[in-house]
Amino acid sequence: MTDSTEACEGRCTCGNVRYRISSRPLVVHCCHCRWCQRESGASYALNALIETDRLTVVDGMPEKVMLPSNSGKGQAVLRCPDCRVALWSHYGGGGDRLAFIRVGTLDAPDDYPPDVHIYTESKQPWVVIPDKVPAFPQYYRGSDVWSAESLERRKRLFD
Repeated sequence: MTDSTEACEGRCTCGNVRYRISSRPLVVHCCHCRWCQRESGASYALNALIETDRLTVVDGMPEKVMLPSNSGKGQAVLRCPDCRVALWSHYGGGGDRLAFIRVGTLDAPDDYPPDVHIYTESKQPWVVIPDKVPAFPQYYRGSDVWSAESLERRKRLFD
């Protein structure tokens, strides 16, 4: 996405649940932790973080499923009730104010490359991280990666 106000839509596999994000995400995480590897069944999870008030369900009704999380605070995963695809999550720390959109469910996932790779201490050894993309063994400080606009949006969200 080239414009911070550009909207994008996404959907589950069967198409019964469609959603729209109304702006560019705050940041896109590529998480290599073992928890995300297990939960996704892949080498990492790719999530676009966005304020929940910028996320609108266009069609259908996702089902909220509560799951444990590595932090111990739990997570709410919003899934299609028919095909069961996970569309986004809300984690304990951000509550319902922040949604972690599964980038692969967006109609234009190529527009959302990772801004940062996290928990690289447990990444699969054959995954190659581009030199120009920040990478951290664990988590990071937002000011090290996030744009000034995203930091301001986050501040408004949690003040």
